[in-house]
Amino acid sequence: MVILNWNGRDFLRRFLPSVLMHSDGATVFVADNASTDDSVALLAQEFPQVRLLQLPDNLGFCQGYNMALDIVREQNCMVFPSALAGVGLELSQSGAAASGFRYYVLLNSDVEVTPGWLRPQRELLEHKPRVAACQPKIRQFSQVPEQRQQFEYAGAGGGYLDQLGYPFCRGRLFDTLETDTGQYDDPRPVAWATGACMLVRAAAWHELGGLEPTFFAHMEEIDLCWRLQNAGHEVWYHGGATVFHVGGGTLHKSNPRKTYLNFRNGLALVYKNTHSAELPGVMISRVALDWVAAARLLLQGATADFQAILRAHWHFVRQLSYWRAQRQRFPPRLRSTERRGVYQGSLVWSYFGQGKRRFSELNPQQLT
Repeated sequence: MVILNWNGRDFLRRFLPSVLMHSDGATVFVADNASTDDSVALLAQEFPQVRLLQLPDNLGFCQGYNMALDIVREQNCMVFPSALAGVGLELSQSGAAASGFRYYVLLNSDVEVTPGWLRPQRELLEHKPRVAACQPKIRQFSQVPEQRQQFEYAGAGGGYLDQLGYPFCRGRLFDTLETDTGQYDDPRPVAWATGACMLVRAAAWHELGGLEPTFFAHMEEIDLCWRLQNAGHEVWYHGGATVFHVGGGTLHKSNPRKTYLNFRNGLALVYKNTHSAELPGVMISRVALDWVAAARLLLQGATADFQAILRAHWHFVRQLSYWRAQRQRFPPRLRSTERRGVYQGSLVWSYFGQGKRRFSELNPQQLT
C-alpha cells in the first residue's frame, strides 16, 4: 500500500492510525513528494513502522506514484505479507509473492479507512481474474454525522463516463451529491475507479506503464482505467467496503491550476482513448463545450479560470505529437458501446437540459 504525500503532515497524523489499524496487515509505504513541511520527521517520530520512500522532487500525483511503485517493485517488498497467504497469495520461501507483487493499493493521505475495508476488494480480484482494479464506496469525511452519509465527489459509488468522456459517479452528477442509503451497495463493473483509493493488479499496472506522467494530476485514474478496458481488463466497484475522503486536500477546486489540469487532461483523455470511429465527433463536441464553459466563466468574472482553459487548449495542441504517440502505444480497441460503465448519452444535456440530478434518473437502457 502506497500513500503519496506532499506537505500533508496533518493528514498523516490524523489518518495513518486508521490505515495501520484496519488494513489487514498490509505493508504501508509513504512516498514523500519532496515535502517542505515536517512530514518526514513526523513519520520517523510517530510512525516508525511505515516504510518511507523519499522522492527527489515534487513529481505530482502521476509520476510520484509511478516512481514509488517502481521502487517498491525493485525492493521486492510484499504488499500483502505471509499472514494473508490463505486468501490466495502464493509465497516463496523468502516470504515474497512467488510471482512478484500481486496488488498495489493507491491511497490518498486524506482518507479515513474503516474496519475490513480492504478485504472485499481483494477477494473480488482473487475470484475474478479479469478484474484489474477496484474501489470501495467513497463517502465524505466530516465531523458532522449527516454529512458523513453523503457520497464524496471523487469516486462515490463507482465511476462512469458519458459518450463524450465526461466523468461522473453513482451518487454524484457534476456537483450534486446524494446521501448514501445503501442504494449503491452492489458490486459491479464501472468505467473507472478512483485514484483516492484504488486496489490494482501489479501486473496490469506495469503492463500499461502506470499513470500518464504528463497529466501530473487529475483524471489520471480515468485514463488508466480506460486503458485497462481497452487492453481487455475489467474495472469494478465494491460497495461492501467504505472509506471517507476529505477531498481537495492539495489543490482546491477553485484553484485555476486545477481548472487548467481538468480541461487539458480532459481533452487528452478522450483523444488518447476514444475509438477511431468515434474520435472526430467526440473531439469536436468536447472543444465546443469547453468554449461554452470558458465563455460562461468570463461572463461570471472568473478571468483566471477563463485564461486557464485557454492555456489548457493551447498546451494540448502544442503536445499533440506526444498524445498521438501515446494513442499509438495503447490503441483504443473498444467503442463506447463495448466498454462497461458508459452512459450512451450526454450527461451535460441530461443534467443541465433535462434537470436530472441523480444517477437513478438516467435512462438505465443507456448504461452499459
